[in-house]
Amino acid sequence: MPPRRLGIVVVGLQARHKPSCLTLAAMFFIKELTHTILLHPSYFGPRMLNFLESKLYADVEGTCSGQFGYIIAVVSILDIGKGMVLSGSGQAEFITRYRAIVFKPFKGEVVDGVVSNVNKMGFFADVGPLQVFVSHQLIHPDLKFDSNSNPPSFASADQIIEKSTHVRLKIVGTRVDATEIFAIGTIKEDHLGVL
Repeated sequence: MPPRRLGIVVVGLQARHKPSCLTLAAMFFIKELTHTILLHPSYFGPRMLNFLESKLYADVEGTCSGQFGYIIAVVSILDIGKGMVLSGSGQAEFITRYRAIVFKPFKGEVVDGVVSNVNKMGFFADVGPLQVFVSHQLIHPDLKFDSNSNPPSFASADQIIEKSTHVRLKIVGTRVDATEIFAIGTIKEDHLGVL
């Protein structure tokens, strides 16, 4: 299988090498991970390795692990272990080691996002795979909710926040579940808000 090209460009950042983690930016990391693949006996054969590789990509890319964050892309497969046949089912279990780009937000980081939903309580912004909620209490007091506008928006004399608006916000808190990350942000500080 030819190597896959990733549509990722990192400009002006210096990477620092760590034993199992390469830092691309404050919230993007290259991390060594493992994944267990169960393979049905019908896939045993000459193309088994290709199937294991494509199954690894399908299983892990785009998923979220509370411990490591969102797995954006598999960069390389380091090792596909020897399969162990499970008694009773005939399936083989393969433990694979791979290197992946992961996205994990941290408190205090400033990020750019696109507003996806606005209501009187605040708005939601999508920052890649992460959805950030900005409460009306963490929005600058000049921006007032306009319930009569269509679509709903927060507006001031010179700015308007509505669906599809690009905003810069600061993450003030995160909550990590087993399969999802939740974040709360603010645009109440200097240099934050509509881009």
